[in-house]
Amino acid sequence: MRIIVHGSELAAATAAAALASVGHQLTWYPHPDLPGAQLFEAEWLSREPVVIDQLEESRRSGALTLVDSPDSLGEADIVWLALAPDQREAAEGFVDTIAERQASPLVVVNNSTFPIGQTESLEALLRHASQVAVVLPDMLEEGRAWQVFTRPTRWLLGCEDDWAERQMRELLRAFNRRAENFQRMPRRAAELTKLAINGMLATRISYMNEVAGLADSLGVDVEHVRKGMGADTRIGYEYLYPGCGFGGPNFSRDLMRLADVQVATGRESHLLEQVLDINEHKKETLFRKLWGYFHGQLEGRTVAIWGAAFKPGTARIDHAPVLTLLRALWAQGVHVRLHDPAALPAVSAEVGNHPLLTLCPDNPYDACEGADALMLVTEWKPYWNPDWRRLAEMLGAKLILDGRNIYDPNYVAARGLVYRGIGRRADP
Repeated sequence: MRIIVHGSELAAATAAAALASVGHQLTWYPHPDLPGAQLFEAEWLSREPVVIDQLEESRRSGALTLVDSPDSLGEADIVWLALAPDQREAAEGFVDTIAERQASPLVVVNNSTFPIGQTESLEALLRHASQVAVVLPDMLEEGRAWQVFTRPTRWLLGCEDDWAERQMRELLRAFNRRAENFQRMPRRAAELTKLAINGMLATRISYMNEVAGLADSLGVDVEHVRKGMGADTRIGYEYLYPGCGFGGPNFSRDLMRLADVQVATGRESHLLEQVLDINEHKKETLFRKLWGYFHGQLEGRTVAIWGAAFKPGTARIDHAPVLTLLRALWAQGVHVRLHDPAALPAVSAEVGNHPLLTLCPDNPYDACEGADALMLVTEWKPYWNPDWRRLAEMLGAKLILDGRNIYDPNYVAARGLVYRGIGRRADP
């Protein structure tokens, strides 16, 4: 099939790479805000090596052509839109341009997170009855985008047209062989489902964080509670891990958009408001534990932080807990020594050269030089099994604040360190 992909998001790069890899003839027109030459230098794309390799292979083979102007585009069978949420007008303008020059049948795939009802608005710009717009919500996960796209658990397809469904099945046939992965529903339902899924996941996380806080107050190890809850088949283990707050551009944005949809329909979103409030409150939990341990005497102290990205496998810090944590620590005159395998450039761009911040790009232990305590904020794999003897020698107060509950409290305490997690604790 002849495919045009428009956009400079991870979803656009992944779709271009995957669809070209299975024989489709693909033309990729990135958004002008991040043209092709800059796109391949983007930090977030460097975290997806398989996507990069396949893009380069497809360009060499001629299966993929990168263009920098819509004037270079011909007719297509599929137009795949993977744009940022604030590029809705660009999507409308692009579809209008394509529709003006194309008379043959066409399916426009909305793979962007736009307001509910936007796919119908895109279809209204098309010129012929054989030109249809469908929605295929972006379900990718940063750091493993290729795996998610090429080995999907499902395709959530918003589509009211049988012919368009057949086109979509043919488009994605190579990725739909192991099992029947298509779940078709009306377009608005698919758009709302995407937001509702993230709303439910966020609610589970926030509820578990509330339970962890209660466990702290009662002297209960929340890990026992988590395992007991997860063993109930009505609940399961997914997204039941307490922590120091979630972030990320997609998760946070989808929650806010879902809340906005509620308000726009005249319904107050008390539950989502609570979920968001709990999450923002939880981003300060490591600071509050530090405050409690030192009885509020924080000025002049030094704290090491491991991890700044909103999750492992990405360089992004959008709405990341580390930003809230840094502001709270600096307000008390605490010097922070920060290590992250990928996100330090983003931190530097966000906060600048702050006098109370030292970036330690080379080695996690460099961040612990002269520190009183260590805060684990992002659970990168290199942090999972540290040299506890070395940490005990380096940390002045021998205090470990585990924001992701990845360490065994009793094991850490047996190494002479004080352990404080989310709903977990142990002393030497």
